[in-house]
Amino acid sequence: MPYAITKRCIQCDNCLPQCPTSAIKVIEGEYWIDPTLCNNCTGELAPQCVISCPVNSPVPYQAKKGRYKKVEVRTVPSPELFSDGKSHPFASAIVIWELCNVLAQRQSLLWEIDAEGDLYYQRQINGGKGAIAFRVTDSINLESPATLKGAKALSAIKTFDIRSACMHLIYAAHVTNLDQPWQEEFIINDRQIEEYLGLDKRKDLSKSIKLALIKELAQQPCKLIASINLPPQGKIKGICLEKSRLWHLLDIQHDFQEDELGCKHLVGLTFKIKAGEWAQYFLNRQGCKERTAFYQYGTLPKALLSVVMSIWQQHEGAVRMILWLLFKTKIGKEQRITIPTLMKVAYGERKLNQVSLEPENRQRLLRIFESDLEVLNQYGLKPIFDPVTYPLEIQPLWCKLVDIPEDAEAALEFWIDDGSNDTRLTDVAPRGKWNRLMNARILYFEMPPEWKKQLAKSQKKQRTTNCKTKLKPQIALSIEYILEARKRLGLSQRDLAQLTGKSQSWIRDIENGRFQAKLEDQMLLRKVLGIN
Repeated sequence: MPYAITKRCIQCDNCLPQCPTSAIKVIEGEYWIDPTLCNNCTGELAPQCVISCPVNSPVPYQAKKGRYKKVEVRTVPSPELFSDGKSHPFASAIVIWELCNVLAQRQSLLWEIDAEGDLYYQRQINGGKGAIAFRVTDSINLESPATLKGAKALSAIKTFDIRSACMHLIYAAHVTNLDQPWQEEFIINDRQIEEYLGLDKRKDLSKSIKLALIKELAQQPCKLIASINLPPQGKIKGICLEKSRLWHLLDIQHDFQEDELGCKHLVGLTFKIKAGEWAQYFLNRQGCKERTAFYQYGTLPKALLSVVMSIWQQHEGAVRMILWLLFKTKIGKEQRITIPTLMKVAYGERKLNQVSLEPENRQRLLRIFESDLEVLNQYGLKPIFDPVTYPLEIQPLWCKLVDIPEDAEAALEFWIDDGSNDTRLTDVAPRGKWNRLMNARILYFEMPPEWKKQLAKSQKKQRTTNCKTKLKPQIALSIEYILEARKRLGLSQRDLAQLTGKSQSWIRDIENGRFQAKLEDQMLLRKVLGIN
């Protein structure tokens, strides 16, 4: 049972150094024991605060009874997000995406140790011309934080909660409301966070548990620091940031109420946050207009936060894919995704490689993967399978059963017809399904309406850009033209791929009619193949 400090406290400081869990805090000159950290001095003969206190101030903690009174004086928070109740812009630069992946995938990523002994995770970008590396620190307010090493860093990574990625996205949404986010700060309180994450509807959680959870989730994105190295792009100079915080947690304001014994009960939290130096390069409106910086943003659906908070325990793989797709689909709808890529996101590259060498464990991972895809489908992210590489016979069972009629008689007739076929929907998967899946692809994900709003904006922007380039309209290249021209020149698909700078699979997909080449790619093909 945790302890609490009553109004008899004379602030002698005797108890502060004696607490083995550092649960005793001094906040605005008042002493308070954090009940989430106090463990009743397990392993000791008696609680150390009780032994060291000369006036017997510490008493067993009793949960506050009755409703919490509204705190009269609180710092005014920044304006609410999701004013339309559905979505809000958020910073979606590559550094934000990667930090979201780190918080979601944690120890599943391939962490390495550098020459100084620091544990780090690095991602190559721009074809290896640039890189982003993340390291862990246990401080949240130091300007030059010290990175954790070895086992300490690994232990810290294991304590990260996947739900902290939601807090990271909330921060990324708040900074889009600021003109110069690298200089300005925003304020967010527990009531806003409860509403964004859907915790206000959780009647099974007490106020103290909610506040403890919010405080922990709010701090975790601030415990990762990034080193960013990007080459120059046009007028934009190269970016070089070393061990820079993405989020500065400037202050945490605790609001208390006292009971009749003078014991303080935490009833509210207010956080003051500021974006790191990255925002000057990736979220700079004026710099974007002058073409000296980027302003990269997307749309954050409010429903996504609720989904993550609802399914994170049972379907962690599905949550990782949802968070990854939030950024991936920002690029555009036609994003072919290989199954190995999705599995690496959901379960980690190390686990995928291990299962590939252990055939006895493949079936279990396949069941989990298909279950996670079903969860995505239930929440509006419907996978559209490539009919060539991902045919019906190796698709998940839930996907095959979508067409079953709701009417009882029609459903009976459906199953009778299915039973008379040579192959049935409920037949066991064909042999070699794993190997076929390793070459399978999903054409794209049909997205919920909140996500489609984001794509409509990007497509409108693309159309505007195409109009500005004033390309001369040309008749679209047909498959027959490309095949005939390639064979006339005596080129193989590999030869044509090398001449155009594309992959052989891209040429094959064009000739098989899986998709049509973009206008600029058609011009390139015309030039290489000599088509007027």
